[in-house]
Amino acid sequence: MKVSSHSLRHFPIFIFVIVLVLSERPVSAKTRRPPPGGRIAVVVDERLSALRESPELSGKLLQRIRRGRLVAIRSERYTRNGLVFAAVNLTSRTRGWVQRDALIAIGEKGADEKLLRLIKVSEDFDRLSRAKIFLDSFSRSALRPAVLLIFGDSAEAAADRLSRDAMRRLQRDHTMAAGAPEFSYFLNYTGLDRYNRQGIRFVFDPETKTFHYDGAGWNEILRRHPRSPEATEARQRLAAVKRASANASNAKQQTQ
Repeated sequence: MKVSSHSLRHFPIFIFVIVLVLSERPVSAKTRRPPPGGRIAVVVDERLSALRESPELSGKLLQRIRRGRLVAIRSERYTRNGLVFAAVNLTSRTRGWVQRDALIAIGEKGADEKLLRLIKVSEDFDRLSRAKIFLDSFSRSALRPAVLLIFGDSAEAAADRLSRDAMRRLQRDHTMAAGAPEFSYFLNYTGLDRYNRQGIRFVFDPETKTFHYDGAGWNEILRRHPRSPEATEARQRLAAVKRASANASNAKQQTQ
């Protein structure tokens, strides 16, 4: 079948709209295997996640545990200065002590509320990353719709920053003069990489040269929590992004 140049010119816009409408994938976790030997917890604050040989801040540093890593808490110990250290297993062979404030115990009462408070005081990528930890760890929490809304709003705010950063970088480097389609440079922009590793997907509007969050979190609210207070907000977010795409398409047609 022969495809006209006119059809090809509008193909990226078509993809943009379809992705937003059909973005039904859940904001869910990869299967993570917890280590054996104790109560399962997840690292939520890497600023405090130094694994030490002994339960004290002066203890020998063994390694820094990355945010999102599952650990098994064997026991806890109070220090003279009022801190609590947890004896944890990272694997069957790797263990040590970490400040308890760095962890959220997944099965502990009120753990989801504690993590939500931390999410709300976080900013930018830290907020997104911690919200993703919540969504991975608390699939049945009553607070999940609120976190999904925060996750989506934070992802859309990140998309706005990424759009500006990508435009500056690509214009400065004159990268697009190499001959590949313009939108492919944007969708290969290195700034997207750490979001991709968090399972956050963006779509690109070639008319405005802007990224938008694909809406997976908002769609999950509508699908799984349609009667929640957050459902109304999620519909508004999705409608706003679709309107922006439609306006861009109309503007191009009027100039042709």
